[in-house]
Amino acid sequence: MSHVGHLWERLVRAALRRERTGTDAYGRPTGGIAGNVPSSLSNSRDIDPILRAADEIQDEDPTISRILCEHAYTLAQNLDPNSEGRGVLQFKTGLMSIIKQKLAKKEGGVTDRSQDISRLRDFYKLYREKNNVDKLREEEMELRESGAFSGNFRELERKTLKRKRVFATLKVLGTVLEQLTKELSPEEAEGLIPEELKRVIESDAAMTEDLIAYNIIPLDAPAITNAITSFPEVRAAISSLKYYRGLPKLPANFPIPATRSADILDFLHYVFGFQKGNVSNQRENIVNLLSNEQSRLGIPDDHEPKLDETAVERVFLKSLDNYIKWCTYLDIPLMWSNLDLSKEKKILFISLYFLIWGEAANIRYLPECLCYIFHRMGEELDELLRQQLAKPADSCVTENGVSFLEQVICPLYDVIAAEAANNNDGKEPHSTWRNYDDFNEYFWSPSCLKLLWPFDRHSSFFWKPTPRTKNILKSNVTKRRGKTSFVEHRTFFHLYHSFHRLWIFLFMMFQALTIIAFNDGNLDSKTIREVLSLGPTFFIMKLFQSALDIVVMYGAYSTTRLLAVSRIFVRFIWFSFATIFICFLYVKGLQEKTSSNSESIIFKIYIIVLGIYTGIQFFWSSLSRLPSCHRLFNQCDDWSLVRLIKWMHQEHYYVGRGMYEATTDYIMYMLFWLVVLGGKFSFAYFLQIRPLVKPTRDIIDIKDVRYSWHDFVSKNNHNALTVASLWAPVFCIYLLDIHIFYTIISAVVGFLLGARDRLGEIRSLGAVHKLFEKFPEAFMDNLHIPLANRDTLRITGQVLQKNKFDAARFSPFWNEIVKNLREEDYITNLEMELLLMPTNSGTVPMVQWPLFLLASKIFLAKDIAGESDSQEELWDRISRDDYMKYAVEECFYTIKLILTSILADDDGKLWVERIYEDIRGSMVKRSIHIDFQLKKLALVIQKVTALTGILKEVGTPELESGAVNAALDLYDVIQLDFFNVNMRENYATWNMLLKARKEGRLFSKLKWPRDPELRSQIRRLHSLFTIKDSAVNVPKNLEARRRLQFFTNSLFMSMPRTKPVREMLSFSVFTPYYSETVLYSMKELLKKNEDGISILFYLQKIYPDEWKNFLARIGRDENTHEADLIDNDDENLELRFWASYRGQTLARTVRGMMYYRKALMLQAYLERMTVGGLSFQNICIVAICHFGFNCMSHVLIFYMAMLDIEAAVPTTEATDIKGFEFSPEARAHADLKFTYVVTCQIYGRQKEEQKPEAADIALLLQRNEALRVAFIDEVETLTDGKVHKEFYSKLVKGDINGKDKEVYSIKLPGNPKLGEGKPENQNHAIVFTRGNAVQTIDMNQDNYFEEALKMRNLLEEFHAYHGIRPATILGVREHVFTGSVSSLASFMSNQETSFVTLGQRVLASPLKVRMHYGHPDVFDRVFHITRGGISKASRVINISEDIYAGFNSTLRQGNITHHEYIQVGKGRDVGLNQIALFEGKVAGGNGEQVLSRDIYRLGQLFDFFRMLSFYFTTVGYYFCTMLTVITVYIFLYGKTYLALSGVGEDIQTRADVLHNTALNTALNTQFLFQIGVFTAIPMVLGFILEQGFFRAVVSFITMQFQLCTVFFTFSLGTRTHYFGRTILHGGAKYHATGRGFVVRHIKFSENYRLYSRSHFVKGMEVVLLLVVFVSYGFNEAGAVGYILLSVSSWFMAISWLFAPYMFNPSGFEWQKTVEDFRDWTNWLFYRGGIGVKGEESWEAWWDEELSHIRTLGGRVMETILSLRFFIFQYGVIYKLDVQGSKTSLSVYGFSWLVLVGLIFLFKIFTFSQKISVNFQLILRFVQGVAFMLALAGIAVAVAITDLTITDIFASILAFVPTGWGLLSICVAWRPVLKKIGLWKSVRSLGRLYDAGMGMLIFIPIALCSWFPFISTFQTRLMFNQAFSRGLEISLILAGNNPNSGL
Repeated sequence: MSHVGHLWERLVRAALRRERTGTDAYGRPTGGIAGNVPSSLSNSRDIDPILRAADEIQDEDPTISRILCEHAYTLAQNLDPNSEGRGVLQFKTGLMSIIKQKLAKKEGGVTDRSQDISRLRDFYKLYREKNNVDKLREEEMELRESGAFSGNFRELERKTLKRKRVFATLKVLGTVLEQLTKELSPEEAEGLIPEELKRVIESDAAMTEDLIAYNIIPLDAPAITNAITSFPEVRAAISSLKYYRGLPKLPANFPIPATRSADILDFLHYVFGFQKGNVSNQRENIVNLLSNEQSRLGIPDDHEPKLDETAVERVFLKSLDNYIKWCTYLDIPLMWSNLDLSKEKKILFISLYFLIWGEAANIRYLPECLCYIFHRMGEELDELLRQQLAKPADSCVTENGVSFLEQVICPLYDVIAAEAANNNDGKEPHSTWRNYDDFNEYFWSPSCLKLLWPFDRHSSFFWKPTPRTKNILKSNVTKRRGKTSFVEHRTFFHLYHSFHRLWIFLFMMFQALTIIAFNDGNLDSKTIREVLSLGPTFFIMKLFQSALDIVVMYGAYSTTRLLAVSRIFVRFIWFSFATIFICFLYVKGLQEKTSSNSESIIFKIYIIVLGIYTGIQFFWSSLSRLPSCHRLFNQCDDWSLVRLIKWMHQEHYYVGRGMYEATTDYIMYMLFWLVVLGGKFSFAYFLQIRPLVKPTRDIIDIKDVRYSWHDFVSKNNHNALTVASLWAPVFCIYLLDIHIFYTIISAVVGFLLGARDRLGEIRSLGAVHKLFEKFPEAFMDNLHIPLANRDTLRITGQVLQKNKFDAARFSPFWNEIVKNLREEDYITNLEMELLLMPTNSGTVPMVQWPLFLLASKIFLAKDIAGESDSQEELWDRISRDDYMKYAVEECFYTIKLILTSILADDDGKLWVERIYEDIRGSMVKRSIHIDFQLKKLALVIQKVTALTGILKEVGTPELESGAVNAALDLYDVIQLDFFNVNMRENYATWNMLLKARKEGRLFSKLKWPRDPELRSQIRRLHSLFTIKDSAVNVPKNLEARRRLQFFTNSLFMSMPRTKPVREMLSFSVFTPYYSETVLYSMKELLKKNEDGISILFYLQKIYPDEWKNFLARIGRDENTHEADLIDNDDENLELRFWASYRGQTLARTVRGMMYYRKALMLQAYLERMTVGGLSFQNICIVAICHFGFNCMSHVLIFYMAMLDIEAAVPTTEATDIKGFEFSPEARAHADLKFTYVVTCQIYGRQKEEQKPEAADIALLLQRNEALRVAFIDEVETLTDGKVHKEFYSKLVKGDINGKDKEVYSIKLPGNPKLGEGKPENQNHAIVFTRGNAVQTIDMNQDNYFEEALKMRNLLEEFHAYHGIRPATILGVREHVFTGSVSSLASFMSNQETSFVTLGQRVLASPLKVRMHYGHPDVFDRVFHITRGGISKASRVINISEDIYAGFNSTLRQGNITHHEYIQVGKGRDVGLNQIALFEGKVAGGNGEQVLSRDIYRLGQLFDFFRMLSFYFTTVGYYFCTMLTVITVYIFLYGKTYLALSGVGEDIQTRADVLHNTALNTALNTQFLFQIGVFTAIPMVLGFILEQGFFRAVVSFITMQFQLCTVFFTFSLGTRTHYFGRTILHGGAKYHATGRGFVVRHIKFSENYRLYSRSHFVKGMEVVLLLVVFVSYGFNEAGAVGYILLSVSSWFMAISWLFAPYMFNPSGFEWQKTVEDFRDWTNWLFYRGGIGVKGEESWEAWWDEELSHIRTLGGRVMETILSLRFFIFQYGVIYKLDVQGSKTSLSVYGFSWLVLVGLIFLFKIFTFSQKISVNFQLILRFVQGVAFMLALAGIAVAVAITDLTITDIFASILAFVPTGWGLLSICVAWRPVLKKIGLWKSVRSLGRLYDAGMGMLIFIPIALCSWFPFISTFQTRLMFNQAFSRGLEISLILAGNNPNSGL
């Protein structure tokens, strides 16, 4: 302990001596003991500030520093006197050590502590005087209000920082002084602290609103500089919360902040015991909601603002909508049904609900449970409101006071936590424990009311399961409540159970088409009679579905409503009788038909019954598609008949009611599916089913088939197995080809919809140039608020004025976009100058366009002028290029403007006027070629350029003299060389000018340009005359081009009209973060991999232009070495940010999301001068409603007055954005409308452990003042002598100390992570979000300023029409920014882009089944937080947490849309292993979705066509993927059966049945699906739409050369493996992919571990089947026929076996291959032990690979699947030469004896070394003898029997699969084999198989590594995109790093 104390002393001494290791965002030191206060002491918020103040004034007055440290020690001692909290003892020891050191340094020895208060008082006064406190605030306010700060923000920042520091220190000093005087008597305290000083201290404290923690609105703090509280709507919202008449009075001692009066939330706080942090948080939340709703209705009166009743009503209904529906569903009265519901009471109930929700923690996932709590507390509140004095609610009273958390939330949390703890980290079956949905659905039944209030803790609902034990002798029998409504049994039958209508339809259609085909297409009576057999099929399949209902519900019968359970059994009984009855009728009817009676009464009855049933079903389905019928049925719910019909037709849940769409939407997606189904069934009939009819008949008719083995099952069954082998692959393709047709049709529809939406109209830089002049108008129409005077200009036809008006308001936004591109280093300084647009606020009578449009145009025009023979020809040629014409006109007007501005003498101005009049005259006379020497134009331009070159500089006497000379030179050139004008017409004028020139008076008075606007015109004119190169390729950076193209294209797309910032919907952005990279450290950037490559070097090479731009931005030369930047602190930080902004880091995401705030500030700033952006209609409303005008003439007068006011505002002011980021009002508007919360789950732990991530997050907080970080803080407390952990949900923001400041702290009932990590992380922090909407953003995303400008438009989509329901989730387009890193990244990027654009476009409309697939969708916040949140979190089942938000929203009558005029960036995985882990996670998540209740309900409750859309775009896609692989297996096993049994050869010789159209069609379809052709169709159409046909073709061909087909085939295997394994065994889990740059070589062993079971084993099996087929199969077509038949299978096998090495950097480099082999063998033979990981040992890895097989059902299924491997031995043995033509079963039996012998030999050679250590010599002798005997036996057998060498190799084909089958079965029953002692032998066999499989894969890799050109080809293959950027990847991968200095 002394060592620990010594370390803490060193830390504290370092802190107080300022010897720290880092600095904050303001350059101040951070860290030290003040930054390491233990979490258990965090209940006192004073300790940390006190120690910071002590550190601050250490050098100024050590004595005061000592006093502060002693007081901090006293506080710590009082909080934890026994030092039992974590880290408390070390903290107190270190602090006491520092105090002792201070005392030791004091001169004079003894310290008189009685004088401490006096010293502190005197220092307080001295500190105030020294820092001139009284003037600090005044200086800052003057600086803000003067606007001077916009040019000198550093000065403002310095003064603000100083003020905050001073007042922070004063607050600490005052607090300590106050606390110390409490220990004295009142008289002594009065003597030490006079009243005057007390008032000063209170006054200083009132000046610290920045120091009092608040989030957005300073409700509990004085608001002096925060403009938010000055807004009338905010003041109205705050005042609406105040105590109203009739509310019981609070006790006098209830604490209320001095800055406000008591309000409704204080009352609820006192009554129900809500936490203070929760109350403060929800107070701001409610104020935000009310004020924003009010702002949309209108700004209230500024004098005494009051909330509109409508605003309160809207918030009330929106917030409590779910509660109202819940009461209606349970048929219970609303709690306010007997109350007079005034506005105040509505706010009271809103407040109560949000306070419950804000403190509910994990119970927020139970929205109907919250409804129950709210209902009961509301009833209790009704009683309390009748009292005169407020008193605590009985339901929340505890022994220690009043606590809602302890009495209401904790009991619920405890039972949920107990169930969660019992799931064994998700490994236990879902059916054995209750998840969040089970608990919530308990409240869907009226029985929930039996819980009473307060809760009846003895209710079965609160039964906790007994913790599981691994001791099988102990029983787990206990009282346990079962699941509710649904049980997630792990079975593939869920696919049928959830989507039975699809399978019934497909099977019935297959049956019908087959019947028609076997009747040769004749639709006669016989065919129709056979087709009517669909009736029994239908009822049998419905019976099976109803039986599944019974089976799947097992485990929930005791807890499910009796009505629901009875429905299941009634349906089963009904379909049982119906099936028997229908089958009986049909069979009897057929029997009568075949008898002599031609008329069958029974068959007619059968037809009538079937017709009636079909008619009723069709009638009901048709009615249910009409919204009006739905509403009618809902109104008739009280009718018994209606309720019975609805009860029988479908299950009745709280969710899923009203799952219908508008009739027009229904017709649209119905037509879509009719086209798909028409194509699918035509394909199936003509190319699949009909071609199989004749071969099937031939096979059935063949008798006496000769078998080459001992046949068991094929006698007298018409060769059923042969027929099955023929039909099975075709049937599989029949099941999956509907997805193929869906893909094709949806791609075409998506393409057409995109074209309709005008996507891809601007797809090149040339289009940007061509259409630029249309951008201002489009911008004003869509992205700018309506302006009245713009409407006037349009109406009056003032085209030029309107265009200039539009350009003036467009230019600040465009320029800000360009400046941001420069700040992001995408463009150079020159490109920025060329792209910037003039303000168009000057007197130039035309629109001035950016220079990149006009560059070099003047020089081209000059040449044209010299070549043209007439004025008409000249102007015609110039006018062909609009921008050349604009350049000429602008030069014409600008030269005149400049000359008249700088020439102060009358003669000079007269000369300019005379020249321009002559030019205009010549133009009118069309004599420009006669009056002017146009060939001398170049000389004139030269002189003008010389003049502007001087004038653009800062004026000096020398330059002024030079300017005069330049002007005279210009005069001389024009007069002598350029002019041919007849001067006689104006002789007097010219004579006067000539005289002035001779006398030297001309241009003698020159006025140097000072006006900024004029100077900008001079610089611009100079650029026009000096830029000779075309700017057609500006900007050069591809990303800058893409962004500008998309933004400008989106201006022409349809979007809602924007609202002013003040009236827009408010929103939050929400980013979950765990422990990913926040900001690259220099260590990470400079760390070299095995090839000597660092991340920094890699980035420099892959982004060379951006690196140069970065160096230029920080003022460095482009050849600057990195070491020079590293040594400079500021540049070091800039370098880290530059690199981080190019990776998938949190810093990049934060920068992108903060563009929302910047955009809103700019928009609000520019709207300040536009009369609120009022249109004529809005102004009329204001005139009538607020001013009482009732006469139209008065309204018109008012309208004109408003126009005059707006026109009076100079254009320069209306468009000037200088300093917009520092405008208090603009910042306040942005903060009220936008909040950004990053929920960093373990940030508290990271801070305690001093992780670099914590420091980086703190840095982001300092750099982004609007950023908020939420995290879970773990605090250790002492309870009953035991250390107990408490969990708090906290929100922090940056503070002046370079640390984070706690804003809110809400205690949680326990550890919040009961389910999946990410949704739990989101759930704890969602209470800190604000506004009407919340956008979910992942931490690897990005955003762009130009896209942020469109957020207002997007939010208006919530109020746009999207069907019969308003939108609840707005889907947003994504751009994958990682696509250029490698070919793999490009594949993923293209695939993802195709889905998030074209795919989701179709899903949203017309299919209406778009879900939430992750990010960056925008949620209707209030809708979702009152319905369970934005994700689900139950362990494992909700591992794909995001999509469940879409399921939940849809089931709860939400509407999900998709919008593509706005986009955000998205990073994707770039390496094959990363991609495989990601796809494995998604596929596993889809496997879990199959089991979920959400999928079941959506599959049941959607109409048929919408169900089809839903199925094939969710789990159906993965099932079809798996079916593609299964088809290959079925085909190959069928071929193997035909080959090994001899049936194939025998049948083929009798009839050519095996080569037919159907089989070829099936194989071709499977192959095309396998290699991703159908995946590529949407991709290619998307390319064509957005890039053009030629670029799309090039991109597609490039992908083929990059082996994209190999990648897609490999991905097919990944998805199949994880999807299938998850459904069979579970085991889905989150895989961290790293999201880094993949430039390292992946070792062979690492690839083997990752892909062995998912790809390699399956690939080897396919190869084995193909070898058997080629060895023993009969093929008349020879090698060509075999290749054509098996090419897809070989392609799949090779892709699965070698793709990881094809796409592995340096995968075929010889040196690395050698190292990989050494590493792999070390891993394979390292036996490992306890604690050894799978990466280190084969044995540990093998155990991990087998861990998913846990259940009895899983073991049985594995055993059954493993039986397929025994067919090889059975078939091959009978093909051996040694057995001749024998088919006796004894041959097969003898082969097993041989196999046993081989196993015995294997056992001898793998005998345990540990056991044999005492008889090594004997063992080796036995092994040698056994080996020799085996060789001798084989030699003798070959010599004296018919055994051949070929037989020996054939035996390998027989025994290897059998061994693997045995091994697989043993693995499945591992516990049994361990008990009988055979497991070690099994493990040895497993190692042998892995060694053999690894060698078979490794040998081809080693052979390829011999040839260097293969490695070169592979490098180019992988990094083709990078090569196009000039990246020398081969140099990088070879380790030939020129930056060796790093």
